Amino acid sequence: MSAKKDPGILQGFKAFLMRGNVVDLAVAVVIGAAFTNIVNAVVKGIINPLVGTIGTQNLDNYYTCLKGSCREAANGSVSGVRILWGSVLGATLTFVITAAVVYFLMVVPMSKYLARQAARRAAREGTREVIEVTELEVLKEIRDALIAQRGRGHDER
Repeated sequence: MSAKKDPGILQGFKAFLMRGNVVDLAVAVVIGAAFTNIVNAVVKGIINPLVGTIGTQNLDNYYTCLKGSCREAANGSVSGVRILWGSVLGATLTFVITAAVVYFLMVVPMSKYLARQAARRAAREGTREVIEVTELEVLKEIRDALIAQRGRGHDER
């Protein structure tokens, strides 16, 4: 039997957890859950009342009957087939609002920030290249001058 042992499951799990992208993902999930509450509050507090001006504030109340008339009995049972398009509309509005807020408040500013950082880095690199080229040219001129002096010194002797 070999003396080497495979790394234990716990060590592998620890290495997995310590990777940067796993921690970033965990942070994103937590922030996403908190952000969902904000979006739901916006939908319930702003969007639903706006929709309520033309109907009801609760979009879940909108439906269409496919087969016959949909009647609700006193015990809560429903006859007929309901298509609950109001729930779908509410979920769609929530999604669109979430996507818009994420895009305009997170993606666009971060893209602008990263573009500025890249431009600054490029400007620094460009300056560094100019300095390096200039130093190289100066060193070549010094070398050429020394070679010229050496050549003149050999001719005079």
